Amino acid sequence: MKVLLGTRNPAKLAEIREILGDIPGIEWVSALELDLPEPPEEGKTLEENALIKAVTYAKRAGFPTVAEDTGLEVEALGGAPGVFSSRFSGKEKDYEANNRKLLALLQGVENRRARFRTVAVLALPDGRFWKSEGVLEGEIAMAPRGTGGFGYDPLFIPLGESRTLAELSTADKNRISHRRRALEGLRPLLNVLVKNPDIV
Repeated sequence: MKVLLGTRNPAKLAEIREILGDIPGIEWVSALELDLPEPPEEGKTLEENALIKAVTYAKRAGFPTVAEDTGLEVEALGGAPGVFSSRFSGKEKDYEANNRKLLALLQGVENRRARFRTVAVLALPDGRFWKSEGVLEGEIAMAPRGTGGFGYDPLFIPLGESRTLAELSTADKNRISHRRRALEGLRPLLNVLVKNPDIV
């Protein structure tokens, strides 16, 4: 059974394939491989954006789709950047610029508690969908550290860790990540679809 990964972000595609790629009977394809344009992320919440992407891509591709939206929620900033995480410094989705802006806003701030939150959605071409959420608690480092990952990973230190996500190995990051926790919630549903393809 073909299942679409509803993103054109190569880093996200690699992570999702690493997390869900072991489900037997699924042939994963991506919006990037099919050259499907990204739907506009006009939702006001992570849930709305994940749903927009999953439902839109499922209808365009004609088969089940997994999509997600992730936000960094910083306590001292009232939960910002949240749904605007990828566009925090502008529409260009510049990771380094986003990190510089975040550090500037937190300069002199003692409370550096933060969390990553991911909402993942599995949608069928007929509009049916299921949601799952994953959260990773932590704090913001004083400066970027590490060369792995992407986005805010060089600044995010998971709870109980001394290293940033960018300093962890890919396997270690994917074992604890917010994205994994959200996507694993969809695993039972994906297994049901494989065993009952007539559902689609």
